[in-house]
Amino acid sequence: MKPTTARTSAFPIVPAQRMQTLPVQFFANLVKKANARTAEGYDVINLGQGNPDRPTPAHIVSALQEAAPNPLYHRYPPFSGFGFLKEAIVKRYKEDYGVTLDPEKEVAILFGGKTGLVEISQCFLNPGDVCLVPDPGYPDYWSGVELAGGRMVFMPLLESNAFLPDYSSISPLDAEKAKLMFINYPNNPTAATAPASFYEDTIRFAEKHGIVVASDFAYGAVGFDGKRPVSFLELPGAKEVGVEFYTLSKTYNMAGWRVGFALGNEEVIRVINLMQDHYYVSLFGGIQAAAAEALTGPQDGVRELVGVYESRRNALFGALDRIGWKATPSQGSFFAWLPVPKGYSSAELADKLLMEANVVVAPGIGFGTSGEGYVRMGLLSNEDRLVEAAERIGKLGLFR
Repeated sequence: MKPTTARTSAFPIVPAQRMQTLPVQFFANLVKKANARTAEGYDVINLGQGNPDRPTPAHIVSALQEAAPNPLYHRYPPFSGFGFLKEAIVKRYKEDYGVTLDPEKEVAILFGGKTGLVEISQCFLNPGDVCLVPDPGYPDYWSGVELAGGRMVFMPLLESNAFLPDYSSISPLDAEKAKLMFINYPNNPTAATAPASFYEDTIRFAEKHGIVVASDFAYGAVGFDGKRPVSFLELPGAKEVGVEFYTLSKTYNMAGWRVGFALGNEEVIRVINLMQDHYYVSLFGGIQAAAAEALTGPQDGVRELVGVYESRRNALFGALDRIGWKATPSQGSFFAWLPVPKGYSSAELADKLLMEANVVVAPGIGFGTSGEGYVRMGLLSNEDRLVEAAERIGKLGLFR
């Protein structure tokens, strides 16, 4: 038999223009570099990604195992999801934040939080419309805005302002043209949290300029030093101007399960559900049953998980302090945001740490211009490995 050869197309295959302008997937390149180093036989400590390292709690896994044989779940689920999952979401928000929600009108079930954060730009931005985006921030905000043909106006998150945006610095013209804005606390990548007063300011700003607020609350369960992160929806008037996005990925170590939801403004939720009617037929029913168990079952595992991250934070920052790398300890999330030593860009430092210490960190420039001067580490390895990573870095003599 003659070997087959790859055939080229009979005509040029030209992707749509939107595919040409999409942002480069920053983390894909980071993973590629780390994997190449590992393949060369080096013991790499990868602290550059945001992938939870602990397993999903056993009672949630058991709920999926029990639900999977149910013939009801082998058929198409309701397009907007099963009512029992929406009820579970509403119950959890009521217990945790005192927020009352209508399960049918104020809840949209998502294929993971990322999906909703990309979709909302397509729901509310016309070509040329302005979206206010935190800088540094989660890169997939950019993807959604680009797919919608919108224009990003960046809100710098500076240490001098506790990594909160300064709305007074946004030009009146950009504020008036803005149709959508993203906020994210506990913050990725800065690990800062936001006080209630910040959300009050956000609501006033959004009301004044007619801006839909998208609050990314992915790390909402992870606050340190006895301080519970504030939900945007806790504040009066929040539901009148926007929605909050939540995911089970971080709270319940369910990143691979792809379960998230949007909550809040009835009209925004209606439009998100309408968009999803054209993309999906909701999540597999067995996963929805397991997600409901996560939300309504024992929450001891959530408190234990937060304790693990806080203990890891303390171990890491203690080790960093010993090598002379001075930084403000994380307030929330499972990240550490660390200033780059003089003489290096964030990308240069990240490459040096990979090649000379076999430690992967994410350069701040990957999160936006204002991320330059920092690198992000994940608290996603055990304490011994976090301390070892700091000790390896210390041997490079960067902080003498």
